[in-house]
Order: sequence, then C-alpha cells, then structure tokens
Amino acid sequence: MGTLVGHVAPGAGFLLIGLWQLFSHIRLFLLRPSSYSAPVWFPVRGIRHLELILIIIGTTISILMELVIGPAKHQPFDDDGTIPSDHLHNFEHASISLALLLFAAVTIHLDRARAPMRDAVSQLVAAAAFAQQLLIFHLHSADHMGVEGQFHWLLQTVIAVTLATTLLGVPYPRSFVVSLVRSASLVFQGVWFIVMGVMLWTPALIPKGCFLNLEEGHDVVRCRTHEALERAKSLVNLQFSWYLTGTVLFVVVFFLQMSKLYPEEPRYLPLVKGGGSGSDSDGRFSIGDDHDDEDDLEAAKGGFGHVVSGATPIEIER
Repeated sequence: MGTLVGHVAPGAGFLLIGLWQLFSHIRLFLLRPSSYSAPVWFPVRGIRHLELILIIIGTTISILMELVIGPAKHQPFDDDGTIPSDHLHNFEHASISLALLLFAAVTIHLDRARAPMRDAVSQLVAAAAFAQQLLIFHLHSADHMGVEGQFHWLLQTVIAVTLATTLLGVPYPRSFVVSLVRSASLVFQGVWFIVMGVMLWTPALIPKGCFLNLEEGHDVVRCRTHEALERAKSLVNLQFSWYLTGTVLFVVVFFLQMSKLYPEEPRYLPLVKGGGSGSDSDGRFSIGDDHDDEDDLEAAKGGFGHVVSGATPIEIER
C-alpha cells in the first residue's frame, strides 16, 4: 500500500469477493428462504475452493509486494537486521494479508477434513482476521492527522461493521440480514480502498490548498493551511457519504433484480420417514456443491416424492 496501485489492487480483491458473497447469499436465500443458513464461503462447480484459492493467491501477492518486490533493496530490513521506520507500514499491511491468508488456508483444511463445526470455526478465524485489520489500521504508523488519516479513520468504521456481522454470523447463521450486511460491507471496503488510492495519489484530484509531499519513501498529502486541511477532511467525509449511499442503492437494486431471476425452488421430499437428506444431523441446511443439490432433486423426481413450496417439511409413512 502507500501508492495508488497499493490501494486499488487490494480494493479490487475486496470488491470481487464481496460481490461474489453478495450474489451467492441473495441467490441462496431467494431459492430456499425457509431453509437458508449462511455459509462462510461458497463452493464453485469444477474448482470447489476457488473463492478461497483466490484469497490465498491475492494475499500472497500482497505480502510479496510489501516485503520483497516493493522495497528498493527487495527486502524490508535495515543493514543491522532491524525494521526501519519507513518500512513499518509494509509489515503492517503484510500482517493483514497474512491473517486473511490464514483464514482461507484453515477453511480449506477444515472442509477437506470435514471437521465438526467447521463453519463456526472458519467464521471465528475470519473474525480474528478482521479484528487484526481493524487494530492495525487504528494503530497505523502512517499519518493519522492529515487527509490520509481521515480516509483511514472512515475505513475503520466499515471494517468494524464487517467484524461485527462476522461475529454475529456464529450465533445467527440463519439471519439473511446479517449475511447481507456483511457482504455489503466487504463490497464497500473494496470501493473505499479504490477511492482512497485514486484520491490520495492522483495529483489532479488533490484538494485545493494541498499537495503531495515525499516522506519516508512514499507520498503523503499535506495542506498549506489549517483551513485547507479542514476543507480537505470535509470533502473526504462527503465522499464517504456519497459512496455509502451509492453502495446501499446498488445492493437494494441488485436484490430486487435477483428476486426476479431466482424464484423460490419447489421442495421435493422423499417418502422416507426421518430427516431429509438435505440437512445435517443438527437440522441445519448444509451448503455444498450445486451438483450435490441437483442429485438430491433428481432422486426426489424419481416418482417417490412430494412437492411443496414454502411449507414445513412433513414426514410421510410408506
């Protein structure tokens, strides 16, 4: 980070994952509102763990950029092996990426091992990653008082929402509202990262009375007067408000459009006494590959099923 590309690239990653989560949660809820239970991630047919693999790839590239590729010496340490002050922010950003990489790797392992309570454990690991992201940005070694600091302060409010909804997803896995807000907050994190990169490191977009100044190896926005600084901060607040409003409008319109494309699925219940094949032993609907769902539906279509829509499952004796 600390550059236009350093903010736009991770912003694009958050935006991509957030849009995928938003689409998948809305689709799952619309198709099966009565049995909706929010997973932490969504499998993709053909490459089951694609979402998590992309997170691992993106975070690995981010760590390499911060600690190997970005520094002039292609390593972040001083000659005596200590961390110089101008590379502290590199380690901070790399630590955030490492926490997200750990989440993706742990989630893949838990899924492959079919560990009990794997969704809840993955959710807690994700919450730990977002907590670390919030803490690092709150205690960031970069400027806290200037225009960049205002961008980072507002970013923390979005991360706090992501953290809160991630934690709420553990006791309330069936809450569509929690999942919707979490997905929307990931989308907005991506949007705000991109806005931050463009507005802070595009000279033509620097607020009036302010300028880019090279400090400790990277450019920082400085303002000539206190009035110019306060005006620049107010402009940042306005941008946050406008982009937040735009994101909320996008989510609402996206939900309405998807509700037209994905009507609720009819439910096929096999004529067998006992729990349906689509539930875990605890009664929670498990989310797997779409292929598995299609197999269940085809088995029910074999002639020994009963179709209901939006109704509670009923046990039927042979």
